[in-house]
Amino acid sequence: MVADKGYSSRRIRAYLRRRGIKHTIPERIDQLNGRIRRGERPCGFDPAAYRRRNVVERCFNKLKHYRGIATRYDKTARSYEAAVTLVATLLWLRPH
Repeated sequence: MVADKGYSSRRIRAYLRRRGIKHTIPERIDQLNGRIRRGERPCGFDPAAYRRRNVVERCFNKLKHYRGIATRYDKTARSYEAAVTLVATLLWLRPH
């Protein structure tokens, strides 16, 4: 799992560890200073994996430019999934 600093908490990290889920979450500066003060080492953080997260974020941003996707007009999950697939295909085929 790759998440931003908003998900950086002991509780979330413990939850992921208990379930064996590898994660890349940058620590907030106050958490990092607290660890240093207590003599603990910082959490493992993979900057390369975190940078790849940006690709997914940009994809969501482009999808949400379509009002039907952003506001979820479709009533069923199947219709919504079809709409997202159609929009993703259009984005993929459109020249950059």
